[in-house]
Amino acid sequence: MTVNPTHTALWPAPHASGAVAATVHVPGSKSVTNRALVLAALAAEPGWLRRPLRSRDTLLMAGALRAMGVGIEETVSSSSAGAGGPDGSGEAWRVIPSGLHGPVTVDVGNAGTVMRFLPPVAALADGPIRFDGDPRSYERPLHGVIDALRALGARVDDDGRGALPLTVHGGGALDGGQVEIDASSSSQFVSALLLSGPRFNQGVEVRHVGSTLPSMPHIRMTVDMLRSAGAQVDTPEAGGEPNVWRVTPGALLGRDLTVEPDLSNAQPFLAAALITGGRVTIPDWPTRTTQPGDALRQLFTEMGGSCELTEHGLTFTGSGSVHGIDADLSEVGELTPGIAAVAALADSPSTLRGVAHLRLHETDRLAALTKEINELGGDVTETADGLHIRPRKLHGGIFHTYDDHRMATAGAIIGLAVPGVQIENVATTAKTLPDFPDLWTGMLGN
Repeated sequence: MTVNPTHTALWPAPHASGAVAATVHVPGSKSVTNRALVLAALAAEPGWLRRPLRSRDTLLMAGALRAMGVGIEETVSSSSAGAGGPDGSGEAWRVIPSGLHGPVTVDVGNAGTVMRFLPPVAALADGPIRFDGDPRSYERPLHGVIDALRALGARVDDDGRGALPLTVHGGGALDGGQVEIDASSSSQFVSALLLSGPRFNQGVEVRHVGSTLPSMPHIRMTVDMLRSAGAQVDTPEAGGEPNVWRVTPGALLGRDLTVEPDLSNAQPFLAAALITGGRVTIPDWPTRTTQPGDALRQLFTEMGGSCELTEHGLTFTGSGSVHGIDADLSEVGELTPGIAAVAALADSPSTLRGVAHLRLHETDRLAALTKEINELGGDVTETADGLHIRPRKLHGGIFHTYDDHRMATAGAIIGLAVPGVQIENVATTAKTLPDFPDLWTGMLGN
C-alpha cells in the first residue's frame, strides 16, 4: 500500500470549537444513481433521473453509457428542487435507450459499480467494448463477473487476470440462464448480473456458492429497483432458495425517478454531531430505503447519540459522550471508516467485525485505517475480519487517503476533535461527495 505521490496537497481539517448545529443537504445516492442509469439505458422507453448525484463515479457511468450509444441529456428541470448545483440538485437527466454498439473503450476510473455493472451490458452490444481504468482498478476483483459472463455465453478477453483491463465482445444478445458465482469478495458481482438479466434471452439465475455475502443491502437495493422498473425477480427473502436470485426476461420500463440523498455520505455530518455533542439535520432522509447508510441511525445511537426521523428528514443529536461499539458491519462495510474514526475518539474500546472484504475496496481500508489512526497516536490492530480500536489521546499529523474518498472523510471526522490534522488529497471525496470541503466548513459556520 503506497501513497499516491501525485496528490501532495494537504487540507487542514477544521477543528470544532464547540457543539455543531447545522442543516446539511447531502447530494444524491451514488448507488441509486448508477443503478438507475443502467436500468434506464436498458429500458424499452426513455426515462428521467431527477436530482442525480453528479460525481466522478456517476459521470464515469454516464460517460461509459454514452460511449456505448445511450443518449443522456442533462437539463435543469422545473420539477426538480434547487437551482442546479454541482452536486446534481435541481438537475434532471433524460436517458434515451438506443442500440448499444462498439468498438469503444470505456474508462471505469476506480468505480466498482462501473467496472462490474457494465460488462454484462456490453455483452448485449454489437461489437467489442474495452474496459480500462485507474491503476488501482487493476487490483480489484472482477473474476465473478468475467467467469459468469463466459458461462452465460459471452466472449471476454482478460488474459487470464480476472481483472481489468478487459474486452467484452458483444454479440447483440446473450442467452443467459443459470450461473454459479462466488460473490464473497463483492456483492456487486450479483447486482451486475441481475441488472442486465431482464435483457438476456433466458433471463438469469444467479447462485452464490461462496462464504457469506457482504453488503446484502446493496443487493436488496438492486432487486427493489429492478422490480420498480417492471422486472420479475425471485429472491431468498421472498421464499426462494438461499443465495439464489432469478430474473425473468422481459422489457424494462422507462421511469421518472427522484434519487434519494446518499445516506452513507451523510455519515461524517452525523458523526460531527456525535463527537461534538451537537445537532445536525439531514433533510429528505427517506422513511423507507434499501441504502446501507440507514443503519447509521442505530449504530450512532449505540455510540452515544439520539435521532428523530420526521417527514422533513433526520435530526441527530450528540449527548456529549462517545461510546465504543462491538458491531458486525458485514452488511454495511462502507460505513467502517467513519465508525472507526468515531471509535478512535470514544471512551471505551470498539471491535468492528465482518469486513474482511474491505481489503479489496478503493484501497485496503483495514490496513489504511490502522496505519493512519496509529500515526496520530491511536491504538488500532487488524483482526482477521476487521479492526480492534482502543481509544488513546490523539495528536495532529498528516492523514493519508490512498485515493479513497471514505478515508478522507474519516480523517476529517478525527480532525474535528484533534487539532492539527491535515488531510492529504481531500479532493478524492469528489468520487461520491462533490464539494465535501465546502459542505464541511459550511456545517461549522466557517
